[in-house]
Amino acid sequence: MPKFCANLTWLFTELPFLERFEAAKEAGFDAVEVLFPYDVNAQDIVSELAKHDLHMVLLNCPPPNYTGGPQGFAAIAGLQDRFRKDFKRALRYAQTLGAQHLHIMSGVAEGDEAKTVFMDNLRWAAAEAPDQSLTIEPINNDTMPGYFLNDFKLGREIVIAVDAPNLRLQFDAFHAAKITGDVQGTWDAMRDITAHVQVAQMPDRSEPDQGEIDYPAFFAQLDGEGYDGWVAGEYKPRAETADGVGWIKT
Repeated sequence: MPKFCANLTWLFTELPFLERFEAAKEAGFDAVEVLFPYDVNAQDIVSELAKHDLHMVLLNCPPPNYTGGPQGFAAIAGLQDRFRKDFKRALRYAQTLGAQHLHIMSGVAEGDEAKTVFMDNLRWAAAEAPDQSLTIEPINNDTMPGYFLNDFKLGREIVIAVDAPNLRLQFDAFHAAKITGDVQGTWDAMRDITAHVQVAQMPDRSEPDQGEIDYPAFFAQLDGEGYDGWVAGEYKPRAETADGVGWIKT
């Protein structure tokens, strides 16, 4: 089976944030990811990771703007200086936590200028943090209306054009199903540039077990292909999180 990771922004939300680390370990996970942990003292998270022998796999970048601004803006013209400032903040946080990947969000934008800005920011970030793995993730427009990086072909084009050894794709099977309707075909086209995988079932973004996507077959294929990255559960539990984690053992 692949290595499974719990997204603590989505899972174990019935518990206070810092208690979710222990719950994830008890449920059988060896790693976690958190989308935006920036309002929590980093050392408190480091302590939880060490206490429960957990690896931090991924954070989102940049930190969110709680005053109503965009959560991601790497593709938004005019915000390049802000992106660079906030990237450095997120990088320091990620390094403190030992996060394997830092996911750079494009934000809501469109057109050729946005594409140019996004690629310029990615090139700068990759050079600024050459030892940090960076990812970009195609996200469907139902989940995030207007999100610039809303297509896997565009994601591939950008990764190849930026041509940085530390920039790769983040493959979310739920978004692949929403965007292309063909998880298997999309994976086949993207696996060579993919560094991280996330999963949830269609159509309700619940546990990756019974439903439209054949996850046992997908996990078996990952094993057969020698995929050695993490597979993160980023889904909305149907009930108590611990009641629905059997998928990591099947």
